[in-house]
Amino acid sequence: MLKGRILVLQGPNLNLLGARETDVYGDLTLEGIHELVHAHAARRHVAVETFQSNHEGALIDRLHAARDDVDGVLFNAGAYTHSSLALRDAITAVSLPVVEIHLSNVHAREAFRHHSLLTPVCIGVVAGFGWRSYLLGIDALLGHTGQLNE
Repeated sequence: MLKGRILVLQGPNLNLLGARETDVYGDLTLEGIHELVHAHAARRHVAVETFQSNHEGALIDRLHAARDDVDGVLFNAGAYTHSSLALRDAITAVSLPVVEIHLSNVHAREAFRHHSLLTPVCIGVVAGFGWRSYLLGIDALLGHTGQLNE
């Protein structure tokens, strides 16, 4: 059953957006990104819940809780993208469609960022478009679930 709800899950250090490495991540704050995400989702007639944590276990707990509440997840796991088998297993366990999101083009950065442990268990990846990656991710997720109403 479609619920018309998306979870936007944000990993470590994303709470510092707008202040850290603005040449890489831009100068928009996490709150600013969330405002744009909420507005875009509202135009698509879906609700969005946002959650950010610097703690791997909190992200896993929120994913587990989401399995009965949302149609899908946009997930910017930050550095955990490249290191967390636990998050990979949690994505698999909840059986929700997940779109992996990155503000920067991780493939144009350091070699260690080129490999994601999460990509194989996600329906797709949007990277390199700054805050617009989230909006593209919403449309991709809604298209995947058959909810895209343009």
